[in-house]
Amino acid sequence: MLQLIIQRCLLSLATVFIVTVITFSLVRVIPGDPAVQLLGESYSEQQAEVIHERLGLNEPYVSQYLKWIGGLVRGDLGTSLLPNRQPIGPQIVDRMEPTLLLMALTIIFSVGIGIPIGVIAALRQDTPIDYALRSFSILGLSVPGFYLATQVLGILAKEWHWIPPIGWVSVSESPFEAGRRLWMPALILSLATGAQIMRMARSMMLEVMRQDYIRTAWAKGLSERKVIVGHALRNAMMPVLTIIGLSMAFLIGGTVIFESLFGLPGMGMYMINSVIARDYVAVQSITVVFALGVVGINLLIDISYLMLDPRLRQR
Repeated sequence: MLQLIIQRCLLSLATVFIVTVITFSLVRVIPGDPAVQLLGESYSEQQAEVIHERLGLNEPYVSQYLKWIGGLVRGDLGTSLLPNRQPIGPQIVDRMEPTLLLMALTIIFSVGIGIPIGVIAALRQDTPIDYALRSFSILGLSVPGFYLATQVLGILAKEWHWIPPIGWVSVSESPFEAGRRLWMPALILSLATGAQIMRMARSMMLEVMRQDYIRTAWAKGLSERKVIVGHALRNAMMPVLTIIGLSMAFLIGGTVIFESLFGLPGMGMYMINSVIARDYVAVQSITVVFALGVVGINLLIDISYLMLDPRLRQR
């Protein structure tokens, strides 16, 4: 098992390397000159040359990449191109809390909604309950989260003259207030993910419930709860873990919009502001941090496979 975990870790490192190369390359083909951002529209060629020299843009591509990747390894994410010239690392750390909490709460809602509904739909196959739950999942998949959030905010403001708390309060200051500001965006953001989990959970439960060992468990006279929870659910959850892992990448993109709608000063908001300001150093650093998060989550999912399925440990 240890050998398999090491192999997964090496594959994850290779993935991270490829992501850094792609990110570093794409940012440099974006139209615009960093000198314009720092000096404004009225600048001379000599001033621009000084900026290029200071940022290392006159060096060969490989030298620029090696310097940048070396800084990442040391934990140095670079310095913002904005006039304040602040280090990017501390700014990302300051904005991690709302983003990570929003993603964590969204996953909790998604799993809490998707798995129970999927199991119920599978156990009541082709009944009105099953049809209703499947219709709900289709609705969750078809309606974009940002559209639903916009409509909910509009209806609350117009019909009830109430707007949910906007902005952010740290958990260290008031956990209750932080929860008040997160539950609504997390719940709306979780609908699409929960619908995906529900459909996968239903499909896998239907497949598992037809297996011979499930019929044997029924023949032994085991209770419905023991058959479902003790035998069927565990084997049905492995593909669901894949959906949860893939959903994390979707949530990273989803938080960008939801942080803007609900005024959460997270990494998504920081990314939007950096793109608007053409702060390419910040953009590439935030992108790599997001990518590291996705790769790390998928690594944890792979390791959980090894722990749940003994057959994989025998390869």
